[in-house]
Amino acid sequence: MSRISFDEALKMYDMEFFDLAQLADKKRKELHGKKTYFNINRHINPTNVCKDVCKFCAYSASRKNPNQYTMSHDEIMEIVKDIDSRGIKEVHIVSAHNPNTGLEWYLEIFKRIKTEYPHLHVKALTAAEVNFLAEEYNKSYDEILDLMVENGVDSMPGGGAEIFDEKVRDFICKGKVTSEQWLEIHKKWHQRGKKSNVTMLFGHIENREHRIDHMMRIRDLQDETGGFNCFIPLVYQTQNNFLNIKKDITANEILRTMAISRLVLDNVPNLKAYWVTSTVNLALVAQEFGANDMDGTIEKESINSAAGAKSANGVVLEDFVQLIKNSGFIPVERDSVYHELKVW
Repeated sequence: MSRISFDEALKMYDMEFFDLAQLADKKRKELHGKKTYFNINRHINPTNVCKDVCKFCAYSASRKNPNQYTMSHDEIMEIVKDIDSRGIKEVHIVSAHNPNTGLEWYLEIFKRIKTEYPHLHVKALTAAEVNFLAEEYNKSYDEILDLMVENGVDSMPGGGAEIFDEKVRDFICKGKVTSEQWLEIHKKWHQRGKKSNVTMLFGHIENREHRIDHMMRIRDLQDETGGFNCFIPLVYQTQNNFLNIKKDITANEILRTMAISRLVLDNVPNLKAYWVTSTVNLALVAQEFGANDMDGTIEKESINSAAGAKSANGVVLEDFVQLIKNSGFIPVERDSVYHELKVW
């Protein structure tokens, strides 16, 4: 069967809404049946001090947010101790590009977590953070990635991808990792036998062509490495940042983008409806539009909630499971690389 081309993917945006949903749902069922995956995880955002000034960001303390913070290692370890005592399986560490903390600050905390809690999966450092550390400390990507592996990082999150089109990047996050660099870093990570995710930030100044281009570049790299676990379309949050987007993207457009993602990315096994940026309800509806993952319980989240997302305190596990069941799907707890742990 021939693959969906750029032009065909673009035309899908004009399809009858439920016809598109049906196509994506068929593909989802072929891959995952009625299973909806989630994990029991905790996000830790250790610092909001950032040398970059991305216009879409409400988290960084260098612009509208005057409340700077940097957590100590002991503070981070207190959180890790607490989550481990409650059976949480993954710690997800992503933060700003803080020029004051030092490379060792990052590496030491990964090592401490892995030494004291070897069974915990450490997902950490976006490609944007890897690029920042490489530039700041005059190291190659290979050196930074090797240090991550040596100090206990198990997988990489997909953040920092935003939209791969460079003109859009120049406007929304000038000076940050380029699209080519982002893809190169993940390629090198995959070559080490490691897995990662990939995101796409949409609903701001980008257009549909930019989204399809983004998907095509992911598909090309996945053909080469097979290292992406999951594609995560992130819905742009409109509050407290400098892009000044007046209108939120519609639910219809979000669901169309989800469905098209599932059909275009025929080689990426999982499609996540990240409830943090889309709301839990819309993420559940997205399970009918090709998505098969909801992310996790999260517990605490600072980056998207700073821009208006209702995610600051996560979701209670029992509620999460019940919501998935009530939507007609089978809740499946997974680990960070999609091994099934428990069918609820």
